Amino acid sequence: MADEEEAELSEKQKIDIAKWFLLNSPPGEIQFVAKDVKAVVNDDVLYEEAASEAFPLYNKSHMISLEMPGGIGEVLVTSFGELEGTEFLDPRTAQVAVVDHIKQVCTDVRPALDEELPSAYVEEFRCALDAEILRYVGEAYPKGVCSVYCGNGKDAEGPGSDFELVVVISAARHSPQNFCNGSWRSVWIIEFKDDVQILELKGKLQVGAHYFEEGNVQLDAKHECKDSTIFQSSEDCAITIGNIIRQHEAEYLASLEASYSNLPDTTFKDLRRKLPVTRTLFPWQNTLQFSLTRDITKELGIGK
Repeated sequence: MADEEEAELSEKQKIDIAKWFLLNSPPGEIQFVAKDVKAVVNDDVLYEEAASEAFPLYNKSHMISLEMPGGIGEVLVTSFGELEGTEFLDPRTAQVAVVDHIKQVCTDVRPALDEELPSAYVEEFRCALDAEILRYVGEAYPKGVCSVYCGNGKDAEGPGSDFELVVVISAARHSPQNFCNGSWRSVWIIEFKDDVQILELKGKLQVGAHYFEEGNVQLDAKHECKDSTIFQSSEDCAITIGNIIRQHEAEYLASLEASYSNLPDTTFKDLRRKLPVTRTLFPWQNTLQFSLTRDITKELGIGK
C-alpha cells in the first residue's frame, strides 16, 4: 500500500551502502566522507565493519603514498607491493611498511626479507628502470611518487628467463580549502620476454578530479595503451621504457587538455537548447501568443 511504511534496512544493506559511499569518495576526500557516513549510519559497530573493508580497497585503488617512520622515504599503498595483512613493500629502500588503513598512516617499518625481494638479475633491471622513472616523475609530476615492482619471475637468475616489472606512478594535489582535489594514477606492466627478445608494455592511465565550490563537478577519465620494444641491457631498457612512458602519458595529457578546452564549443553547446530556425529567442515571458492546436490546425488545413 502507498501509506505502508518502508521496511527497515538490514545490517548488511547498511554496511554495503556505507562501503559504496566510502569507495566512491573523490581523491583525498574519504576521511571527510567517512565522518558523514558514520553520522548517518549511527552505529559504531556497523560503521567500523564497513570502514575496515572499504579503506584498504580505497587506499590501494587510489595508490596513496605514506611517509615511512624515520624519514627514509614514502611507500606506495598498491596491490603490487602488498604482502601479508597490512604490510607493503617499498622496493627502492628494501623496507616493508606497516600501514593503518583507516588512519592512513604508516605505523612501523622493517627490513624486507630475502624471499620478499627479487633476484640480483631482476633487481639490476628493476633498479635501472626505477632510477629512470624517478627522474621522469621528478620532471613531470609535482609531488609525484613512483615505484617499480617485480610482478612475476622474481626468482629469475639470468638470461633465458622471462620476468615482469610494474611501474606505478601516483601524483595527487589536495586543496580542500580551495574546493578542489585531483589525482593522476598510471600503471605500466612490462613483460620481459627473453625468448623472443621483446619487451611488451601495457599502460593504464587514470585521472580523477573534484571541484565543489558552489557545485559538484567530478572528472574520472581512463585510458589504456600498448607498446613494445626490443630486449636490451638493463640501462638501455630503462631509457627506452622511460621514453615510451613519457611519450604516451604526454600524448594522453595533451588530448585531455584539448578535449576539455573545447567543451564550451562542443559538449556544453550540444547540451543547451538551440535557437529556433528564426534565430530569435523564445519569449518565455509571453507564451500565450503561441497555440499548438492553432498551429496544427493551420498546418493540416483542418476545418477548411
